[in-house]
Amino acid sequence: MLFCLTANHRTIEFDVLDRISRVTSTTAADLIARQDFVRGAIVLSTCNRFEAYIEIDDPLTAATELAVEAVVDALSLNAGDDAEVLRAHAVALTGQDVVKHLFAVSSGLESMVLGEEEITGQVQRALRDARLAGTTSSGLELLFQRAAHASREARAQSDLAAAGRSLARLALDLADTRVPDWAQARVLLVGTGSYAATTVAALDARGARDIRVFSATGRAAQFAVRYGVRAENDLREAIRDAEVVITCTARYVVTTGDVPDDARRLIIDLGLPRNVEPAVGDLPGVELLDLEIIGRHASLPDLGPGAHEAVGSAAAAFEADRLAAPAVVALRRHVDAVLQSEIDRARARGGDDVHTEAALRHFAGVLLHGPSVRAREFAAEGRLDDFAGALATLFGIQPDAAPAGQAERGASA
Repeated sequence: MLFCLTANHRTIEFDVLDRISRVTSTTAADLIARQDFVRGAIVLSTCNRFEAYIEIDDPLTAATELAVEAVVDALSLNAGDDAEVLRAHAVALTGQDVVKHLFAVSSGLESMVLGEEEITGQVQRALRDARLAGTTSSGLELLFQRAAHASREARAQSDLAAAGRSLARLALDLADTRVPDWAQARVLLVGTGSYAATTVAALDARGARDIRVFSATGRAAQFAVRYGVRAENDLREAIRDAEVVITCTARYVVTTGDVPDDARRLIIDLGLPRNVEPAVGDLPGVELLDLEIIGRHASLPDLGPGAHEAVGSAAAAFEADRLAAPAVVALRRHVDAVLQSEIDRARARGGDDVHTEAALRHFAGVLLHGPSVRAREFAAEGRLDDFAGALATLFGIQPDAAPAGQAERGASA
């Protein structure tokens, strides 16, 4: 059974999300190590959300309650009291609700900035991290792979691709009233990851010409060459010369000691964990815009129904495939058995084994394609029993029972 415990900027304060985001690197591994009923786990921790996706044994008595406790227990190893805050305010999803939710998240429909571009990559990075850590499972692999497909469909069938929304663009929208002329502004970018690249594009769109970059990991020079900006080697001196500082890095870098007190400047912190100490905002001449301020004051655009319809269709197709899988597996097993028998007979008669086997296997693939498609169509129409009956009538075979699908929702106290 699929399960998700989710919390975001709408349900939990940014300070809590900030602290949790610092200690989630081992949560998935801890989940698997501490709970026998957990088959796989993937943790998605971004600038405005924490989500734990797990696949658990099915059936399992009180599955939702056990799964909530498992996540909170694993997180509490490093998050302490914040894990209890998560328990009180997070939402628990199971079954098809997990599918719909992840597809919506990956498409940007649950983001602080509706339709944001970065979230799709963050979802897939969570999958890659789980693979490297050895915590994913076949069910989660399929779910996250299909989430990427769903986000592409949502963008293709709606205005998301044309809108080009991102958190960086939203932050710069808020900064427009503080920056009279972006073409004259000296801008320092702290960080060289994918978010930094998006921020450069957003600055270019506003006409910014003087963009510098600093990286605590020594990647500034390479990033500068690639994106046509200037690399800086000393953070304090770079901040001294900048009018606008934008941080978007995985490292906590900017402290009060890094910020000279000799000029006015705007600092925009797009990082979670925070890239800038809150105390920096109290320094003379400094205005700090962080994610909490951006989320509180930004006006979010409305989306048409196209994206939601595309996500709903993708989730329904995923469920149809899941329900149809036992029937398809039974059919393929039957045809493979018949095929092997025919191959054995051909070999017994002599002849060119390679060509005979290749021809028969191609025949089997063609034979199976049509019925497999029909099985999914029948499942989507709620007529899977008709297809199973046809299998029994035609071949005398019975598919295994479809996995139980639950759709429980709610917070666990």
